[in-house]
Amino acid sequence: MQSVSPSQGVTTAVNESREPANRTRIQRLRGLPPTFIMGLVMVGTVAIIGAIAALWTPYSLDVVGAGGRLSGPSSEFWIGTDRLGRDLFSQLMAGFTSAVIVAVTTAALAGSLGLILGILAALSGRFVDAGISKLIDVMIAFPTLLLAMLIVTVRGASLSSAILAIGIAGSAVIARVTRVNAARVLREDYVMAARVSGTGWFGIIRIHVLPGIMPMLIVQLMLLAGAAILAEASLSYLGLGAPPPAASWGRMLQEAQSTVLVQPWAAVAPGLAIAWTVLGLNLLGDGIRDYTDPTLRTGT
Repeated sequence: MQSVSPSQGVTTAVNESREPANRTRIQRLRGLPPTFIMGLVMVGTVAIIGAIAALWTPYSLDVVGAGGRLSGPSSEFWIGTDRLGRDLFSQLMAGFTSAVIVAVTTAALAGSLGLILGILAALSGRFVDAGISKLIDVMIAFPTLLLAMLIVTVRGASLSSAILAIGIAGSAVIARVTRVNAARVLREDYVMAARVSGTGWFGIIRIHVLPGIMPMLIVQLMLLAGAAILAEASLSYLGLGAPPPAASWGRMLQEAQSTVLVQPWAAVAPGLAIAWTVLGLNLLGDGIRDYTDPTLRTGT
């Protein structure tokens, strides 16, 4: 009969204890929706290219005439040059950085404002709730483009002005969704029990409300980030975004409009980049929603 040393027994026990944990991780990965995986890959690609472009691009964005005007793709200029001789691939890479900045900062601004307004409306009495709701309705009805024009008039055309306009406009949608879901959580029995036990409103919000609305909030912020990139591209196309030499996919489309038949890549490349980024954010948001909502999971 073969004897087992104490060290071997401990090792065997540790390995056996690890197997269920590893099996659980694999099951969780298999349970991820395909939309989540696809969206994560697409958004991750955007983030990686944006990080690289923040540190390095093949050519500086303000270098004019580096490869001739409206030259086609080559080994030196991968997607050619624009009408000023600037490298289109460098502009495209820098556009990824701008897109990441727009998505993150707009979501942070809109999320902060919307979360404060929504929770305040849910916690307040009838008249305050009605007043905040009317304010949210007015903000939703107010055109983002008109708001951007007003802000640009005051602050000047810049990326920060576009982000401020898009963030304020997007905060209304976040506030409305937050108000509805926060009010639902506050009506739960466990929240009422916490109030009876002496838990203050700050504790209620931190322990119960925020965890209860966070999955919904993350999904809405993902969708808002995609809409923000589209809105920033539209504003830049109209000349209300960041001025040259700052990169913007919307301005690349505007500049390529008159030369699209001569240099089609100047319009195709930023258009594909916008579609890839927005689609990735939407897929990621849908995947998070499907994973966090048990009623939407396959087979349940």
